[in-house]
Amino acid sequence: MAYSFDFSSLGAYAPVIAKGVAVTLELIAVGGVLGVTLGIACAWAKTQGPRWLRPLVEAYVELIRNTPFLIQLFFIFFGLPAIGVGLTEMQAAILAMVINLGAYACEIIRAGIEATPKGQFEAGASLAMSRVQTFRHVVLVPALQKIWPALSSQIVIVMFGSAVCSQISVEELTFAANFIQSRTFRAFEAYIVATVLYLALAVLVRQVMRGIGALVFPRRSVAR
Repeated sequence: MAYSFDFSSLGAYAPVIAKGVAVTLELIAVGGVLGVTLGIACAWAKTQGPRWLRPLVEAYVELIRNTPFLIQLFFIFFGLPAIGVGLTEMQAAILAMVINLGAYACEIIRAGIEATPKGQFEAGASLAMSRVQTFRHVVLVPALQKIWPALSSQIVIVMFGSAVCSQISVEELTFAANFIQSRTFRAFEAYIVATVLYLALAVLVRQVMRGIGALVFPRRSVAR
C-alpha cells in the first residue's frame, strides 16, 4: 500500500515547531557567543599564557574532543547534581554547548594565532604592550580573520549537535519533531519539516557569521 503524505495534520502544532526553532536559536546564540569567548581564552592560554596553565587547557581540549557530546551533556545534567550542582535543562544544555564549542574553537583559533607573522608580536612589544594587550589589540583580529570560515562551520556543527539536548527534555526543534510524531504518528512529515528547518537555520547562522565577519573584517570577505 502506497504511503499517503499528509502535512495538514502538522498545522495544529505550529506553535510547538515555532517554540522549538526559538529554543534552538537561543541555544546557538548564547552557546556560540560564550563558546567562542571560551575558545579565545583557551587559545591565548595555549599560545601566550603561563606555562603552568597550558597542560590544564590541553587536558580540557583533549577530553572534550575525544568524548561524545551526549555523554558530556548527561554528565552535566545528571552527574553534577550528585555533587550538589543543580541545573535546569536549558542551563545544562547551554553549559554543555559552551564547553564543547570552546574546546573546538580553541584549536581553530590557535591555528590562526600560530599562522600570524611573528612581526605582529614584535610590533606589540615595541609599543610596550603587555602580552595580553598585544594578543588583544594586535594578534587576535588577524588570527580570527584567517579562521573565520572554519569557526563559522564549527558553530553550525554545534547547532546540529544541539539536537541531542532533546534527550534531557530541552524543547528545541528535535524535541518538537519527536513530540509531533508521537501524537500524529506522521514520522516522515514531522522529520522532513525538522530537516528543512535545520537547513534554514544553518543558512541563517552562516549568513549571520558572514555579516559579523564583514563588519569586523571590512577589508575582506571571510565567510563562504
